[in-house]
Amino acid sequence: MSVSWGSLAAILGLAVPVAAALWEFVLAGRKRLGYRVQLDTTIRDSAASGPDTTVLQRMQWDGTNLRDPSVVLLRIENAGWRPLVAADYVAPANDPVGIRIAFPGRRVVGMTVTERSTQVPPTFFVPGAEGFETTGRVISLPKVILNRRAHYKVLAVLDREEGFSDPEFPEPEVSAGVVGGVRGGNIKKTAYYPFASRQVRWLLASLILVSATQSAFTLAGGDEAAPLDCTTGTLHLSGSTAFAPVLREAAKRYEETCPKAHIPLTATSFKGSVDGLGTLAAAGADARLPDGRGLGSRLTFSDGPKSDGRPRLLPRPVALSLFTLVVHQDAGVEDLSLKQVRDIYAGTVTNWSQVRGNDVPIHLVSRNPGSGTRTTLEQQVLDGGGPPRVTTADCAGLDRDRPGRCEVGSTGTLLDTVAATPGALGHSEVGAAAAHDDVRQIRIDGYPATLEGADQGAYPYWQTEIAYTYGEPPADSIAAGFLRYLADEVGKDIVRAEGHRPCSELDKPLLCRPSNS
Repeated sequence: MSVSWGSLAAILGLAVPVAAALWEFVLAGRKRLGYRVQLDTTIRDSAASGPDTTVLQRMQWDGTNLRDPSVVLLRIENAGWRPLVAADYVAPANDPVGIRIAFPGRRVVGMTVTERSTQVPPTFFVPGAEGFETTGRVISLPKVILNRRAHYKVLAVLDREEGFSDPEFPEPEVSAGVVGGVRGGNIKKTAYYPFASRQVRWLLASLILVSATQSAFTLAGGDEAAPLDCTTGTLHLSGSTAFAPVLREAAKRYEETCPKAHIPLTATSFKGSVDGLGTLAAAGADARLPDGRGLGSRLTFSDGPKSDGRPRLLPRPVALSLFTLVVHQDAGVEDLSLKQVRDIYAGTVTNWSQVRGNDVPIHLVSRNPGSGTRTTLEQQVLDGGGPPRVTTADCAGLDRDRPGRCEVGSTGTLLDTVAATPGALGHSEVGAAAAHDDVRQIRIDGYPATLEGADQGAYPYWQTEIAYTYGEPPADSIAAGFLRYLADEVGKDIVRAEGHRPCSELDKPLLCRPSNS
């Protein structure tokens, strides 16, 4: 089996941080004793040179002048992730000394501990403490207990040994070890890094290189690196005109994401919920699929559930759709009671002045029978009642001086007709109505079309948007892939942008209804 360069880069991208973590927390994170030489300087006149070099101010120790004094400051620290106790030092149990520091070419004339972490006991460094002493050129330090990151500092005053003629002194030699420590447990010279240690800088550089390599292969791979839900083939969509804006945008984005998928859409792709259900049922029957097999190339969307008689059409709730009544701007109303709405559609209120609007006849513009928006209006707002009879087959033929009613085939056409017809009243999904500046949305009993109003039972005009499949589509089919896409984050963003609410965001996602329904 061959491994692509992109896969290899991904493996390295995982292996590098894992190896670094193992090093830091398992190997380097065991026991580690370290030291730093923070100061090592002679006390000479730097303006002088050669044999004429002098001490700025003659130093004495026990009444004796120092020939060539120098000062060394060392920091002893626990550089690991585990505490160090007396038993951790590599030394015989009866030997109190844990660390020895030698100064070649110099003798120790005095020393003291100038700083220590608060958790380091001071009793280790009092005069006469076991293991805390100087002998010739060597400082001995006791087996100090050091918690993680604890430290102490030793300041030593030194003088040149007789017979040592080198102009520069060698570095101090620090000898110590811990049982079970890193690299044999020997004490290591550490350093302070304002940004990061050399090992960490190498790690960061490696991760950047791996990330850049992965990005390069991803950009160069084209459609070879298709997203998880990308499928191939052609998908036919039909059904709700109210939900059509969501489906058109989602289809376009899906084709951009999945170049091998094709979703052809025309002006007549969406002709209403009932029409879409009939189209899907007919396509499934033509395919002559046996029981247990589904059609993977078609989806239809309906404002609300299907009627009985189509047992092989399976529902999947997608979104909660909010609908609204819309009027021409000269109607002079923005709010109607539920009773007033029913009276208008029953034909008992025929002029806007009867509901405190302008003196303009009411013209009802309705969707054709089979529209989910119309069916929802009749069931949930009009309490099962229907609109009055159609007075003209062409909305352009409405008599502006008397009330009337006409029907149109799509939500877009309805909104355009209401905007162009004085006194017109129609119905639409909220997203499309909000995008149409020439119509005005109507509140019902003072409540606008919001999910909060529907949740509290105050706003009645809503419906569940349902995707229907003919049988259970294969998991690798384009129908199944597109449904997963709608339920993913990008798909949910598209649903929200058009004024609908994804089912997954509701309290009862499987029912996809307001909370009190």
